[in-house]
Amino acid sequence: MSDPIRVLIVDDSRAIGAFLRQLLAADRGIEVVGQALDPYEARSMIKTLQPDVLTLDVEMPKMDGITFLSNLMRLRPMPVVMLSSLTEQGAEVSLDALALGAVDFLEKRTPESAEERARYGRALIERIRGAAGSRLAITRTPAETAPPTLPRSETAADLAANWSRPLRRRALAKGSARWLLAVGASTGGTEALRTVLENFYHPEVAVALVQHMPEKFMAPFAGRLNSISRFEVEIAGHLAPLQGGHAYVAPGDQHLEVRCRDGRLISVVTEALPVSGHRPSADVLFGSAAAQCAPATVGVLLTGMGEDGAVGMKALRDAGALTLVQDRNSSAVWGMPGSAVKLGGAVAELPLDQIGPTLQRLFEEAVAPSVQAAG
Repeated sequence: MSDPIRVLIVDDSRAIGAFLRQLLAADRGIEVVGQALDPYEARSMIKTLQPDVLTLDVEMPKMDGITFLSNLMRLRPMPVVMLSSLTEQGAEVSLDALALGAVDFLEKRTPESAEERARYGRALIERIRGAAGSRLAITRTPAETAPPTLPRSETAADLAANWSRPLRRRALAKGSARWLLAVGASTGGTEALRTVLENFYHPEVAVALVQHMPEKFMAPFAGRLNSISRFEVEIAGHLAPLQGGHAYVAPGDQHLEVRCRDGRLISVVTEALPVSGHRPSADVLFGSAAAQCAPATVGVLLTGMGEDGAVGMKALRDAGALTLVQDRNSSAVWGMPGSAVKLGGAVAELPLDQIGPTLQRLFEEAVAPSVQAAG
């Protein structure tokens, strides 16, 4: 048997610490090695206990959690799961924490009913396990148990040469979006999406985004993306047209689908049951694009825990779409991209910093092919 995941709780409330211990005790593969009541105590306990994962409260005495996290990631990077309230301020702080390098976050609360406590405990255990398997983890997943990588990743030039002409030939009606970029992400995805949108823009591409995140986070998240991107980023509306040069974020706790009517794209927002354990689900977005506009779509699956998006990406690829996944080395958690590769849904696997430039070259050549591509 593998060694248990060693967790250090950093929280000034002994009662909260005891509650978290009780929840984590349900998983024999997790061991709580201690509780630090403030960041200075945490610094000392990290050195002596060598934990694999921290849970970190945002509001701490002597030093706030964000300042401590910033120092930790600079001096001794390690997987951290933040605990914060799901208020508007809590959402902003959690997004700050993710930008600084926290792997994931969870609402800080103490559910009253046994059912709610069990559900909350499962969510906490899932995040601890995801953090322990992340790129920042001290103990990594054994290579023999990891999903296979593609034998070879195509370069930006290869992808542009092979896919720009089919995209040009299958573009949708002018006057709206001519192409769709469908993107799914989860753990680590907020910063991955930021990197992609900082390095890609095309006025004839509409972007549809699914990021696993609570509803109260969606507006602040869309606002942050809008501040760094040339795309106009907004929350997707029901039966709203998708315009080129705009990016549409799935609302919290609702699925986002796309439809094609008379060569024009519209968004459909539903409260159907969760798919692959999620709502919104990347599988739902990708599956709708596969059925409606696959030849004019590029699908991208970024870092994330679990398997959401793998089935939908396979459907996209089978329907003729170009499908790209973030590679293992640049992913915080290679669960979702790795599942797509394992299922055969990925055409190419790219480092995060190459995805935006590759999309840029691809769509530019779809509009105005280079001499080399035209030949």
